[in-house]
Amino acid sequence: MAQQRTVLVVLFDGVQSLDVTGPVEVFAGAETSTPGSYRIRTASLDGAPVRTSSGLTVVPDGALTDAAGPHTLLVPGGAGTRSPDPRLIDWLRANGPRAERLVSVCTGAILLAAAGLLDGRRVTTHWAYCGRLARDHPAVEVDPDPIYVRDGHVATSAGVTAGIDLALALVEEDLGRDAALTVARHLVVFLRRPGNQAQFSAQLAAQTARREPLRDLQLGAPPTPLRQWGRITEHPGADLDIETLAARARLSPRHFARAFRAETGTTPGRFVDRVRLEHARRLLEDTADGVEEVARASGYGTPEAMRRAFVKALGTPPAEYRRRFRPAPAT
Repeated sequence: MAQQRTVLVVLFDGVQSLDVTGPVEVFAGAETSTPGSYRIRTASLDGAPVRTSSGLTVVPDGALTDAAGPHTLLVPGGAGTRSPDPRLIDWLRANGPRAERLVSVCTGAILLAAAGLLDGRRVTTHWAYCGRLARDHPAVEVDPDPIYVRDGHVATSAGVTAGIDLALALVEEDLGRDAALTVARHLVVFLRRPGNQAQFSAQLAAQTARREPLRDLQLGAPPTPLRQWGRITEHPGADLDIETLAARARLSPRHFARAFRAETGTTPGRFVDRVRLEHARRLLEDTADGVEEVARASGYGTPEAMRRAFVKALGTPPAEYRRRFRPAPAT
């Protein structure tokens, strides 16, 4: 029989409901497939029902003051983290160190940081709150890009659905890949996205440019001479060096690079790199194209160049990425 691990989920008014139910469904699914593996408990400060940020009412199992030291202490996020009850921070400060594993979803990291439990740790949170977390807690190393980060016994995830990815990773760690895969199939999700996968796509990561020539290069536009060439996202395999892009925008390379960064928040090269990586990932996940063909279609030129880009960005080569994240063929 598997070792039973108690998972205690902290509840408070203004909690994000998916931050709670996503991970809970993962651990509950693991308990169903591997009986005796997890005991899931929810608790609020006084044991009273809480109202989530979407208006749902959640009734906890009991009060935090009565909760024994859990194996996994899970702190979700939500609007309620903006002005938390000081008693909640005090409880986390006193009881967080007793947990074998500290986990936060989304802005739950803000509560853990306020309790002093993230000092000296590398963490993440929802991209919109990374700046606030870093500013308010300079002793915490905030990485805004990954969907989840593991640093020792502390695991933090980005917003909302990233909590499911982190919970699946923890189930795989506890019970093995087959158990996690069983849960993932039941929830109709991939086994898990790699933790260092970006929180959002290149198009979401970069602001939309104000100037029409730059915006057209990013997102496309109604038919124009420029549109006949096509946008970056539709033609990642094209020649996208800065001289070519600048010419398409009818700007000098220097002016183009400066204007693109000022209006989008990223350099042309980085934007192109992200677009090409995302295109290659989609081809590896959704097609049976060979690695050489994917590399060529995505603008890398050679499989080795694509391999270097994948290892640098995702920590895994293309072939291993495909093995993990391309759905198995139906039988």
